[in-house]
Amino acid sequence: MKNSWDHKKTMMEEPLLESTQKGGLRALPFIIANEAFEKMATYGLMPNMILYLMKQYHMEMTTASNIMFFWSGATNFMPVLGAIISDSFLGRFRTIGFGSIVCLMGMILLWSTTIFPQTRPPPCDESSETCIPPTIFQSLFLCTSLGLMSIGAGGIRSSSLAFGADQLESRDGRKNLAVMESYFSWYYASYTLSVLIAVTCVVYIQDNMGWKVGFAVPAVLMFFSAVSFFLASSFYVKLKCKSSLVVGFIQVITASYRRRHLKLSANCTDVVYHCKEGSALVFPSDSLRFLNKACIVKNPEKDLTPDGNSADSWNLCTVDQIEELKSLIRVVPIWSTGMIMSINICQNSFPVLQATSMNRNISSGFKIPAGSFVMFTVISIILWIALYDRVFLPMASRIMRKRIYISTLNRMGAGIFLSFMAMVVTAVVENIRRSFAVREGCEDKPQAVVHLSAMWLVPQYCLSGFAEALNAIAQNEFYFSEFPRSMSSIASTLNGLGMSAANLLASFILSSIDDLTKSGGNESWISSNINKGHYDYYYLVLAGLSMANLIYFLLCRRAYGPRKEEREQPGNMTVS
Repeated sequence: MKNSWDHKKTMMEEPLLESTQKGGLRALPFIIANEAFEKMATYGLMPNMILYLMKQYHMEMTTASNIMFFWSGATNFMPVLGAIISDSFLGRFRTIGFGSIVCLMGMILLWSTTIFPQTRPPPCDESSETCIPPTIFQSLFLCTSLGLMSIGAGGIRSSSLAFGADQLESRDGRKNLAVMESYFSWYYASYTLSVLIAVTCVVYIQDNMGWKVGFAVPAVLMFFSAVSFFLASSFYVKLKCKSSLVVGFIQVITASYRRRHLKLSANCTDVVYHCKEGSALVFPSDSLRFLNKACIVKNPEKDLTPDGNSADSWNLCTVDQIEELKSLIRVVPIWSTGMIMSINICQNSFPVLQATSMNRNISSGFKIPAGSFVMFTVISIILWIALYDRVFLPMASRIMRKRIYISTLNRMGAGIFLSFMAMVVTAVVENIRRSFAVREGCEDKPQAVVHLSAMWLVPQYCLSGFAEALNAIAQNEFYFSEFPRSMSSIASTLNGLGMSAANLLASFILSSIDDLTKSGGNESWISSNINKGHYDYYYLVLAGLSMANLIYFLLCRRAYGPRKEEREQPGNMTVS
C-alpha cells in the first residue's frame, strides 16, 4: 500500500510531466487578470442596472429590485455548481475557460438590448404618462442575457481562487501559510481594484455616453478576460478532477442511515475502519460520531473487494469521505452568520436612488454618478487590506517579537458588528435626507434633487467596506484552513453561496415589508417614490437583524471549538 507521501507526490507530479516549469508566481497574473476583467465587466453593469430596468423597461421599484436580487443570487449560486463540475468532471482550467466564453455571450446579448429597439419596450408617452410594460419575448431576452452572465461568472469564480492556490503549492502538497495568506489578501485587493474601476470609469461612461457605449465597454472587458486566461494555458498546473464530492456526501449519509443500528465502540482501536489508499487518516474523529458508522468494516470478506476497495460505496465509505462531510457540517452555522450579514451587502438598489435624489456636484463642471458612490466601499476595502497586511500586522509583530495573527473568527465577528453599524448610519442619513425632501416640498417629486450633499452617504459606504473586508477575507481563509485539500473549490465558493442565499432572503424581506406596509392603502416603506416611502425604517429592520446575527455568531463561535489554525501555528501569537 502506498503511503501518504507517495500518494501526494504522484498527485502533484502527474500534471507536471510535460514541464517542470509550470505553475509558480508567473502563472498568477493571468489567472488574476481573468477574474479581475470579469469582475470589472460585471460590476460595471450592476450599479446602474436598477435605473436601466426602471427607465428602459418601465419596471416598478420592487419588481426591478427583485430582478436585481435574483440576478445577484444566481450569480453567487452558480459558482457552487461550477465547483462541483470543476472538482468532479471538467477540472478547474476547463471550467474557467467555459465560464469566460459563456459570460462574454451574455454581455453581448445585454448590449444588443441597447442596439435593437425590438428587444425592449417603446419609450413612455409623456403626454398621457403611460408606459408599455415589456413583452414576454423582451423579458425572456433580458433574462437570458443575465442568466448567461450568471452561468459564466459561476464557471470563473468557482475555480479561480483555488486554481491560483494550485500554482503555489509545493510538490508534496504542503501549503506555505504566509504565502497563502498574502495571496488571499492581494487576490481580494485585485478584485476590489477592478470593482473600483468598474464603478467609477464604466459607470461614468454609462452616465455620460449613454447605454449603447456604456454596455459595450463591459463586453470588451470580458473579451480581454477570456483572452488573458487562454494566453497562459501552457504555464498552468492543471490538477486532474476527482470523483464528485456531492455524490460522496450522499453516500456517507446513505451508509450511515443503513447502518444506524450498528453500535459504536468507545475504543476506536477495537474497530476496523475503511481507509482510502495512501491517506493519512486512519481513524474518524469523535465529532458527529453517528457518521462513523458509515466507514466501519463489519465483515471484510463481504464489505471489501480483493484489492481492498469498498464492495458497495453506498454501504461502506472511507474515513476521508466521513471527515470531508463532517468538516462541511461543522462550518454551516458559522457560514450562516456570513450569509445573514450579506443581506446588508446586497442592498445595491436603494443607495443608488438615495444618491440620485441628493446633490452630487463636486464642482460646477463635475457630478459624481449615482452608481459610483459604491467606490467608497471599494476604497475602504483596499485601504483596510493594505493597512492590515502591510502596516498593522508587521508593526504588532515587531513590538511583540512574535508573528501576530488575528484569528479568522475574530475578524468575521468584527465585520458583522461593523455591518450593524453601517445599517444604523444608513437609516439615520436616510431619515435626514427624507426630512429635507419633505421640508422642501419634494414629497410628490421623486426625481427632485434635495439641497443635501450626497457626501453624507460616504460614512455608510466606508463602514460597509470595512465590514466586508474583515468578514469576506476571513471567511475564505477559514474555509480553506478547515477543509481538506480535496474540497478547495467548494471552500472558495461558500462565501458566494452565502451571498446567493442572502439575495433570496433579501428579496423575501423586501417583498414582505412591501406587502405589510402598503396594506390598507398606505404608502409602502419601499415606494418607487423614495420621498414618500420610509427607507429609513427599512434599514432599521436590517440593523435589528444584524444585531441578532452578531449574538448568533458569538454562540456559533463558542460551539465550534478549536480551529486548525490554532493547532497548526504554535509558534505564532494568535489573537483569538
